[in-house]
Amino acid sequence: MSKNPVLLAIDQGTTSSRAILFQPSGRPLCTAQQEFDQIYPDDGWVEHNPEQIWQSSLQATRRMVDAAQSAAQTIAGIGITNQRETTLVWDRKTGQPLYNAIVWQDRRTAAYCADLKREGYEILVREKTGLLLDPYFSATKIHWILQQVSGARTLAQQGRLAFGTTDSFLIWRLSGGRVHATDATNASRTLLFNIHRQCWDPELLELFDIPESMLPEVKNCADDFGHTDPTILGQQIPICGVAGDQQAAAFGQACLSPGMTKSTYGTGCFALMNTGASALTSQHKLLTTVAYRLDGKTSYALEGSIFVAGAAVQWLRDRLQIIQSAAETEALAASLDSNKGVYLVPAFTGLGVPYWDPDARGTLSGLTRDSGRAEIVRATLEAVCYQTRDLIDAMQADGANFTTLRVDGGMVVNRWLMQFLADIIQVTVEVPVVTETTALGAAFLAGLQQGLVPSTAAIDQTWQCRQRYLPIMDEDKRQALLAGWDRAIARVLTQP
Repeated sequence: MSKNPVLLAIDQGTTSSRAILFQPSGRPLCTAQQEFDQIYPDDGWVEHNPEQIWQSSLQATRRMVDAAQSAAQTIAGIGITNQRETTLVWDRKTGQPLYNAIVWQDRRTAAYCADLKREGYEILVREKTGLLLDPYFSATKIHWILQQVSGARTLAQQGRLAFGTTDSFLIWRLSGGRVHATDATNASRTLLFNIHRQCWDPELLELFDIPESMLPEVKNCADDFGHTDPTILGQQIPICGVAGDQQAAAFGQACLSPGMTKSTYGTGCFALMNTGASALTSQHKLLTTVAYRLDGKTSYALEGSIFVAGAAVQWLRDRLQIIQSAAETEALAASLDSNKGVYLVPAFTGLGVPYWDPDARGTLSGLTRDSGRAEIVRATLEAVCYQTRDLIDAMQADGANFTTLRVDGGMVVNRWLMQFLADIIQVTVEVPVVTETTALGAAFLAGLQQGLVPSTAAIDQTWQCRQRYLPIMDEDKRQALLAGWDRAIARVLTQP
């Protein structure tokens, strides 16, 4: 093994791409980040420019390669984690995308999903994939591109097209077009992957009219994904760990035993509970998904998805322009003794668990002449906690019994928010020492493949708690707040 080995994690997110160098022990060394544009062509449509995804990832990665060289460190492997479900289709010959990346938040295929539900296909889809028929997932996005982009169907039939979530797109570009692959966690979010048989499902491919030739090879999360082309980063580096962002975060949070649960607060909010070797079926609209697959052995999870969390704070900053940075929100929320009856339901792209209502739209209610910037900011933060309560209730109704929630993501630095979260969900909230757990999980996977991380048990031993929040709110006050939230949600629902 080379001297001073380090691991490089590429975290390709919804609003930015980051690259972070880690020691094999999990200690972060340095980071680079670059935001990119959000594109909203129509109501409920969300897109990214694929070249911005690539360039932002590449520039951040090159900065970390340079940093490693300056510190006389050797990058032993690259781990990739990514915004899941976001769909790209590109030409295998030219490497050029046929259309913008259609983002996981995008709702343009809601009518198509509704048609498939009416035709009775949701049971089939649920049994095979653990997912629901919803625009959130990749298959209906692929179908839309093949139907709507001129010439796409013909090229697909000729075997010219490749589909991938952003991990596959980055692997393709980093390897100089030599490798078209993904991992089991990202595959499990497409509506095309049989999570029980661990393979692309012919019946689902036929249902969505998608040629199998478009699909990437599905590998373990710690595996050989090829090497970077020397013309890209100036050297060949093994790509050896891949997981979707939420699964990577659970891995970085050492949620490696059944019952352990984490919740990530980034653009959206996603709670995963490890269920081990059992792919449990939720009775309350949670998703069954692959937590990770190592050495051919699959571990599963139940997941609750909230589409808008940090994205609502970004909306306050960029659209309403009532804050200049997310850091301002903590003091503004804490400046009020109560929410004064103001509630924001941030259904900007529909609602996830437990409602799954793609047509719901956001509302801001309870406003008076006394309402101002602080009230709106506080309502935005509170909404994250209320939505978490909704999905935690669904997990507990499915039999989950946990007393601690490990949290991560950019929002966990907000101490007011974390205390309010513990109060509303009545569960102890733990913030880890290393909060970049999504990137950390990808780095650990790469380290496992390269032998720098000896085992998953070693990952568990590295996890440390930085701050713990205990529920302290009076129960009558909590119930009154939740009653107000339930009334606010009822106003936006379009489906029973």
